[in-house]
Amino acid sequence: MKNTISKQRRGLLHAIGATGLALSPAAKAAAAATAAFGGSDPWGQAQAIIDRLAKPVSFRNADYLVSDFGAAPCTMATVKAWLSFEEQENMKTPAPGSHDCYPGFAAAIAACHKAGGGRVVIPAGDWYCAGPIVLLSNVHVHLKAGARIYFSTNPADYAKYGDYPCGANGNLVLSRWQSNDCLNFSSLVYAYGQDNIALTGEDWTSILDGQGGVPFEGSSDCWWTWKGKNKTINAVAQGSTPNYRPGQPSQRTPNPRNPESLATVAPHLTEAQRRLIQGEGAEWRADENYLPALSEAGVPVARRVFGLGHYLRPPMIQLIGCTNVLLQGYEVRQAPFWVHHPVHCRNIVIRNVHANSLGPNSDGFDPEACDYVLVDSCTFNSGDDCIAIKAGKNLDTQYGPSQNIVIQKCTMQSGHGAVTLGSEMAGGIQNVFAQDLIFQNINWATNPLNTAIRLKTNMNRGGYLRNFYVRNVTIPNGVQTSPSSYAMLPGSPVNSGSVAVAAGAVITFDCDYAPVSDNVRIRPPQVSNVHISNVKVGNVTKGGKPVSCYQAIVILGPVASDYNGPAPAPTVWPVRDVTISDCDFGTPANAAQPWFLYNVKGLALKNVRIGGRSHTEVISG
Repeated sequence: MKNTISKQRRGLLHAIGATGLALSPAAKAAAAATAAFGGSDPWGQAQAIIDRLAKPVSFRNADYLVSDFGAAPCTMATVKAWLSFEEQENMKTPAPGSHDCYPGFAAAIAACHKAGGGRVVIPAGDWYCAGPIVLLSNVHVHLKAGARIYFSTNPADYAKYGDYPCGANGNLVLSRWQSNDCLNFSSLVYAYGQDNIALTGEDWTSILDGQGGVPFEGSSDCWWTWKGKNKTINAVAQGSTPNYRPGQPSQRTPNPRNPESLATVAPHLTEAQRRLIQGEGAEWRADENYLPALSEAGVPVARRVFGLGHYLRPPMIQLIGCTNVLLQGYEVRQAPFWVHHPVHCRNIVIRNVHANSLGPNSDGFDPEACDYVLVDSCTFNSGDDCIAIKAGKNLDTQYGPSQNIVIQKCTMQSGHGAVTLGSEMAGGIQNVFAQDLIFQNINWATNPLNTAIRLKTNMNRGGYLRNFYVRNVTIPNGVQTSPSSYAMLPGSPVNSGSVAVAAGAVITFDCDYAPVSDNVRIRPPQVSNVHISNVKVGNVTKGGKPVSCYQAIVILGPVASDYNGPAPAPTVWPVRDVTISDCDFGTPANAAQPWFLYNVKGLALKNVRIGGRSHTEVISG
């Protein structure tokens, strides 16, 4: 859709240099103003954020019915599709030859925007959309009860309408994939640089279906096939990827379309720099590795071109550089990749949304480098982290930190981490508050919640986490009761498989997350001022015994030996100023070692029960 800001986007892209946009003076001021946060009333600060976001977005009182612009419902057929990593079932999908509602949706949004705003209404029925829904300023897209939008499963439909013509790669959009900027497929719902926008439904029969597990036309592959092989050791119910076969092209297999050497696209690098970024072998040419390599090499975004011929799946809903955003009252199913991914947005509320997607990387809500965010009364049934707060990766930190975020009254039915920070957090994360949450772990017997409260970073992602407060969390069915882990680097003081960093602990701070996946390891993270209270964990029966987790607490601080940059090595700080109080972690399966600490200074436990024993002590490791 060519809209009124296309010229602005083009100018912006040309202005982006090696590290992207410069942080604006306003963003710098906001970061400086909050850096010193940590006063005597943190929950008062949380309430101030809630109060700030209480005023709803408002729109001109005018409705634009999509059927008046050529959109029409479709008939449905049945297809065998993937429900999750390993399960298949028959699902409804638009019948072949269904009417494409993309032109009608786009025309209604454009007319509403041009007239000064209002509400674009999608009535009850099944609607097929072979392209992205692109939101514009002052437009409220609303799904009536019973409205179900099924997005095309043809990747080419998300490389048709972008503002950047990239030859055989398609017409692409400015995007961010796993926290690196690029030109790529459009997300299925997209907005860039818009103000006062809303996407809402009447209830959870208002459905946005990304059809991530539905086979592409004429193929047995689907969006989720592009994930490739899972690398986690002892990953429960994640042992396969839908329809993936060894050697099949994916985001994790070297792509012959990518150059054989970084010297081709970054001739300014010294040989030592090139070797450090590429590492050994050809794995760096896989799309998921090639993009961060381009960031490390300082390659401008205009030359980070993906789309057709590549395997970086688009998010379901991606909003970049937007202000005053409301997401409310609908259900999302079967996202190709992350479900919600707001980037560099300010004043965003997501309320009473059901993120229901069990495929690979189906994170429910991933605010990145956002300021003032409220996540309220949402439900997550996720194939990956339910909520994962992000803040840039490699050199793409121009948007600054994620900050001033409140998560409350949410239910996490299933997922990897319930509330997660990272792993992409190079720009920093601060002032995050989570309260009054239920981590149900409804699939505990077959596909359990990996961990409840989770931090992920490493010597590549770096960044900082500070001022993180959690209270009033109920976990009735515990978390995974067996340990999962990542391969460690040679010479690491932590043995691979010896600690439940990937899954198995209730609270996991992993500052050595998946270290073998990153060639450049020169940025020690810092973690401080974390306070967690009133977490209640129930037991389930496994092997005839009551258990709640494998270990209650795992805090793996930064590992200095991972550093591979020039001398002198930077200071590697321990995890510090962490308090856990008034909690009951149930009965860990590993009763002999209920917690694991490495490079941690002064973890304060206050009235913490583990396996029926109470702990009030300060420990380090």
